[in-house]
Amino acid sequence: MTTWGLVSTILAPTPEVLRFAAYHLEQGAHRLYIYLDAPNPETYAALKAHPKIRVQTCDAAWWEKRGGRPDQHQVRQSKNASHAYRRKREVDWLGHIDVDEFLVSDGPVSDALGAVPADIKTARVRPMELLADGDGTAYKKFLPQGPGRAELAQSLFPTFGQYLRAGFLSHASGKVFVRTGLQGVSLRIHKAFENGAEIPAATELTHIDLAHRHSQSWNSWLERYRYRLQHGAYRAQLDPKRQGQLDTMSLHALFTYLEQTQGQAGLRAFHNEVAADTPELRERLNAHGLLKIVALELDKAVKKHF
Repeated sequence: MTTWGLVSTILAPTPEVLRFAAYHLEQGAHRLYIYLDAPNPETYAALKAHPKIRVQTCDAAWWEKRGGRPDQHQVRQSKNASHAYRRKREVDWLGHIDVDEFLVSDGPVSDALGAVPADIKTARVRPMELLADGDGTAYKKFLPQGPGRAELAQSLFPTFGQYLRAGFLSHASGKVFVRTGLQGVSLRIHKAFENGAEIPAATELTHIDLAHRHSQSWNSWLERYRYRLQHGAYRAQLDPKRQGQLDTMSLHALFTYLEQTQGQAGLRAFHNEVAADTPELRERLNAHGLLKIVALELDKAVKKHF
């Protein structure tokens, strides 16, 4: 049987971390490698007690042994993911995802990975994004690539569709699983490298979605907005063309413009159109086969595993 595991660097309250861990254990993960981005004794103790979890607190001593703590969280994530990959081999495949991402599979994840041809080193899962302020079960799926994508985005999101990556607030490139046991491998956020060269993700795991709970509510989105604008998914350094934007204006530029011209009301109008769980958006998505309803039952999984 094919075994798989996940690695994640996490800075989040204990309940969120346990939901992430419990859910993926329930999905069949053989190992979880969790790196706590700041000391959290409560989270550490809960994770440490589980036999399938390897947990590491990334404190000053941890980073001192590795040449110092990188300022960018993306660099810390990549370094920790690469460290997990180079550990003693415990799984056949290792995926690198975030605490707000959840694998939703039509069948066992192990079966999907086991079906990947032996000469393929990486496999990609594409995201779907949660619709905010709803019952937590509705997701918009990845807009298919190819001709007509721009027109489809515009029909789904009439005002702001031209600025979105495949219709998403956050990444559309998804995340990768890497076959373990390779030499010279390092992991990044969305890619993997072997001896300095990017490993092409030749296989897409089409029966697995990466449920990204990027915006659970308007209030939670607004709380994280400023950080994401400066350091995260909306930062200016992201090249809009390289990221698959449908227009030359990046989300950073769009949000800056909305704030300058309309204030918070402009941001709210954007969020309402592209992220809010409304009957109108559900209907538009469903008409194109882009609405997926799934209940993750996170708290149920926590009760079972912790």
